[in-house]
Amino acid sequence: MTGNRFRADEIDTSKPHSARMYDYFLGGKTHYAVDTHAAEQVEAVWPEVKPWTRANRSFMHRATRWLAGEAGIRQFLDIGTGIPTEPNLHQVAQEVAPSSRVVYADNDPIVLAYAQALLLSTPEGRTAYIHADVSDPRAIMTSEDLADTLDLSQPIALSLNAIMHFISDEQKPYEIVRHLVESLASGSYLVLSHGALDPRPGVSDAVTTLYRSSGIHVQGRTQEQILRFFDGLELIDPGVVMPHRWKPGSEEARAEAEAEELWIFAGVARKP
Repeated sequence: MTGNRFRADEIDTSKPHSARMYDYFLGGKTHYAVDTHAAEQVEAVWPEVKPWTRANRSFMHRATRWLAGEAGIRQFLDIGTGIPTEPNLHQVAQEVAPSSRVVYADNDPIVLAYAQALLLSTPEGRTAYIHADVSDPRAIMTSEDLADTLDLSQPIALSLNAIMHFISDEQKPYEIVRHLVESLASGSYLVLSHGALDPRPGVSDAVTTLYRSSGIHVQGRTQEQILRFFDGLELIDPGVVMPHRWKPGSEEARAEAEAEELWIFAGVARKP
């Protein structure tokens, strides 16, 4: 595991953090009072945030199973990992294919503090954790831990779940994703979910204002703007859709998905 070990007093508890708020929305326990307060303010103006978060998490599980099963992928790079919440990506992948190898990357010290939970691999597989930021893709792709765990000459599934909406236009989000994808071998996959603009008057503006007033930049994008992240790649059916509509597991789940609108879009695409 690269990066420094962080002491508890090095974790900033004076302001909320997106990963800890996400943990709150999922019903986890790894967050502080400041995160709870900020999350409750968001939920007050956006009541669907918890179903939104669960739908995104479920999408990650289904996409990972599909990649390890039908697509035959054995290597995964998950950037913006967040606080470990079981099942983690490596547990899902290794349940299907025990030899799967997974590298996690995140920039929150609290994720590093709990990273041991991300390293409990099957004997046949392997996992590693990199303390790094998606805004510096070169640092991730040239990491020694990544090179020790994944073979960049072979296909890799790159997972960017609910992370790019924290990257501003000024940070060049499309260039970040392009750099990451260009580093991958042909036959690799991009898995991406991204918060969308809620069409109800004032909802997206209220959520954006709350996050930004807490020091967290967030930027919802339209479905067309989210599609741009997949430029040059071959989208897997059903394309870029709300995550609970991406290959739902049963007809009952499909019917429930069609009845609900959760403003986040997700997709999986293959690099030719």
